[in-house]
Amino acid sequence: MTRKLLLSTVVGALLAGSMLAGPAGAFERTPDGNIIVFAGRQAIPVLDPHVRYDWSTRMVQQAVYDALVKYEGDPAEIKPWLAESWETSEDGKTWTFRLVDNARFHNGDPVTAEAVRYSFERGLKLNKGVAWMLKDFLAPEGISVVDDRTVKFELKAPYAPFLSFLPWWFVVNPAQVQANEVNGDYGEAWLTENAAGSGPFRIGRWEPNVLYELESVADYWKGWPQADKRPAGVIYRIIREPAAQKASLQRGEVDIAEGLTSDDYVQIANVPGLVIQDHKGMTTFGIKFNTQQGPTADLNLRKAIAYAFDYDALIQIYNGAASLQTSPLPDAMRGHIAVPDIPRKDMAKAREYLARSAYPDGGITLPYVHVAGLEEARRIGLVLLENLKELNINVEITPEQWPNMVANGSRVETSPAMTSVYVTPISTDPDAVAYQYHKNSWGQYYAMAFYDNAEVSQKIDQARASTDWDERARLYAEIQTQIVADQPEVFGMLQNRRWAHRDYLKGFQFSPVRFTGEVDLYPLWIDAE
Repeated sequence: MTRKLLLSTVVGALLAGSMLAGPAGAFERTPDGNIIVFAGRQAIPVLDPHVRYDWSTRMVQQAVYDALVKYEGDPAEIKPWLAESWETSEDGKTWTFRLVDNARFHNGDPVTAEAVRYSFERGLKLNKGVAWMLKDFLAPEGISVVDDRTVKFELKAPYAPFLSFLPWWFVVNPAQVQANEVNGDYGEAWLTENAAGSGPFRIGRWEPNVLYELESVADYWKGWPQADKRPAGVIYRIIREPAAQKASLQRGEVDIAEGLTSDDYVQIANVPGLVIQDHKGMTTFGIKFNTQQGPTADLNLRKAIAYAFDYDALIQIYNGAASLQTSPLPDAMRGHIAVPDIPRKDMAKAREYLARSAYPDGGITLPYVHVAGLEEARRIGLVLLENLKELNINVEITPEQWPNMVANGSRVETSPAMTSVYVTPISTDPDAVAYQYHKNSWGQYYAMAFYDNAEVSQKIDQARASTDWDERARLYAEIQTQIVADQPEVFGMLQNRRWAHRDYLKGFQFSPVRFTGEVDLYPLWIDAE
């Protein structure tokens, strides 16, 4: 069956709504296996692995591309992938990786040390997306090919988190990318909706904002964990409304869904044939202030809002599947401390801070922007609206598509006064969170607050360069305390990570470093017996 015919068959069946719940489910039986249907709210505007990442983008990137190493398990551990082994020098500045000898790109080209070197050089020179993770410590000229299977990284200075970031530096095929360059753009335009990877899936049909098809690579170089039950592919369907997601899941039109509301999870908890994945992760929710422009540039106003907010409502909205933040760092992250006197609702303090601000009588309107279709974020906005009425501050709740939120939040001039953001650290090292409060991170890594404290930035630089954990721990404790004092956001809660899927979908593996709705597609399979 051709790919085009196969997809037409699946999509036609989905749209007709003719499939019933149970083993016949959303998937389509084909000679090559079953196709898994995943429902998500968020589109994939840019597939290029060096230009952009968010949960939906990274889920597909990891399916299409491979990296030197990969995060797996809970707690998350780094496992060999394209690299079978590595070593570092005593001073922590030189890292040498030995590659596996059987990895192949989808077009059959071998994955070589030169492909790795080129991919890191490309990421650094584009200076977008993942670049912030390494650019302060790694220059393109610091990457060298020792032989076809050995690549060396010479860092400018020791960088303790180096290995922890490598799972998100995917390797592209230089030959394919260079063949599609336009005016020296490193193939960026082409890689927006095309791929040059070696991962377990390749791109099939690509209909932005509708569906994205991935076809499994039968002879994937690393093999398949589910052996003879390898899926033929995955269709990622955009279903933006939680109610529609739940209905599709119950009717058997999709096999797995992210983005259901907390109430939805309660309602379907005992529905036969459905399984809920509920895991305590490292995803934090905060309301980020624009600290450089408009009313929220006023620290006292930010403090007033932080003390007026009803934090207990967060736990109620999530039906108990959350816990309050005690620091900018997630509880499970190394170096976390519970910051003394982190704000909780206290209207007396809120009024004291408001009186010290430039708006002692309130009388202002502040936008609160959240991801369109995310019901919990909308309800949090309603809580904020009610809370700030007591300070004579009006809240204008505005839903927005995620790509537009990121674009607006990338510049001081367009970033809203208040933006609701869920952030999952992409590394187990505290630098993954701390660096978003560094001046150099403005407009990147969801650093929509544009926080600026020179002393904090200096301590972050010291901590990320040190190889002495005791020194790093002391610095991160000071960093967390000062950030809370400066209140660049309302530090909200740690959200449990949840998905719902049909019980015939097997192989689900949780890892806390994955983003909010992200799933590792590689181990999934369907038990249709």
